[in-house]
Amino acid sequence: MHIEEIKTTLDSFQLYSIFKDDEYSFFLDSGMDSEKLGKYSFIGFNPSVIFKSKNDRIDIIEEGTTNTFYGNVIEQLKEIFNKYKRQYTSELPFIGGFVGYLGYDLCHHIEKLPRTAIDDVDIPDCFFGLYDGVIIVDHRKEKVFIAALGINKDAKDIVKEIANNISEAEEKGVVIDIVKKDNPIELKCNFTKDSYIKALNKLKEYIRAGDIYQANLTQRFEGTMKQSPYELYGKLRKINPAPFASFIDFGEGHIVSSSPERFIQVKDNIIETRPIKGTRPRGKTAQEDLENRNDLLSSEKDKAELLMIVDLERNDLGRVAKTGTVEVTELFHLEEYSTVYHLVSTIQAEMREDSDVIDCIASTFPGGSITGAPKIRAMEIIDELEPTQRNIYTGSIGYIGLNGEMDLNIVIRTIVCKDNKAYFQVGGGIVWDSDPQLEYEETFHKAKALMEALNS
Repeated sequence: MHIEEIKTTLDSFQLYSIFKDDEYSFFLDSGMDSEKLGKYSFIGFNPSVIFKSKNDRIDIIEEGTTNTFYGNVIEQLKEIFNKYKRQYTSELPFIGGFVGYLGYDLCHHIEKLPRTAIDDVDIPDCFFGLYDGVIIVDHRKEKVFIAALGINKDAKDIVKEIANNISEAEEKGVVIDIVKKDNPIELKCNFTKDSYIKALNKLKEYIRAGDIYQANLTQRFEGTMKQSPYELYGKLRKINPAPFASFIDFGEGHIVSSSPERFIQVKDNIIETRPIKGTRPRGKTAQEDLENRNDLLSSEKDKAELLMIVDLERNDLGRVAKTGTVEVTELFHLEEYSTVYHLVSTIQAEMREDSDVIDCIASTFPGGSITGAPKIRAMEIIDELEPTQRNIYTGSIGYIGLNGEMDLNIVIRTIVCKDNKAYFQVGGGIVWDSDPQLEYEETFHKAKALMEALNS
């Protein structure tokens, strides 16, 4: 293991831009809130191992050789994590390990669920690269580090090579050529307004019948891209900075994400999850903005909706937590973003000695805030009512350190770019007293930043 601080005038996006064309590059980009949620950003490229799956097929690429397995993806993920895990400590939260995503449809490897929605995007259900050699940007202290674990190569050599590449690029000058243009994109949706409201009312009938208390209903948009995924991300991070944003090249396409929501973090044996429920648009004037803010803070409906998910998440964490350690540390916390306000809660627990990060995933995935309560029945209804598979949307992006620490987001405010097409989904939690027209409008509030980036 080797960690070295470097002196550079480059910001995190400029640093990523040096390596953006390397294989399977990633940028876990904390674009706001450097004092709390967005303290660090991480950059990596050229992984030594690729782990990806589709349905029950798992491909593991090591040293140019692809080994194919069939079976449960979560079990295989645990196996490869155990193969490479090691003991070490660092003041930096992530210095190497697995980075990638868990698609929503991995829920079928955790629970027995129907799978009738159409898979028309066809990306891996799961993708992780094993990265040895990571750039860490500490936004709070304004420092940059390079770290390596030395899995297959001397750690000091890895760090030196990356440092030299940064130094050479800085001498030449790193130019970010991302210019706003008039790029109107024609979007089509997998629902009409009438069919979305019809599905929403069907969901409310399930609530009335006692099947569920709430469920997350979403609609998907798609269109032909008029810019590169890299340019799109450069625009999105300016329009809508977020603490759990990311840009990932997964080989078959790119992920462009400005997620505000943490799914689950494991650090120092403490598990944390931060569900979001409750949204209001930012106002066009200071007065309207304040009124929307106060309306969300005083909304009993939104608080009740969030409380249901807090109870669900407490139960999920209880599967891997030491008895009596699950606690709610924030209940109705208001967070501000460029286009919306959100209501957030934080739940923490101490992980049992016989559990690890993969067990945490298996016990909590997908997040309750984007499924519903009770979770399993809500996911069955989602499959029935949504015409296309969610793929990565409402799954998770992030890192799994080889020392057993982890930070994963909830994949919302995210665009999948594949074959010159852009796909994104937006939705919301539906409860019995949800107003169909307002719920439909809320999806467009959440889509505002994505649409602006696509059209600029």
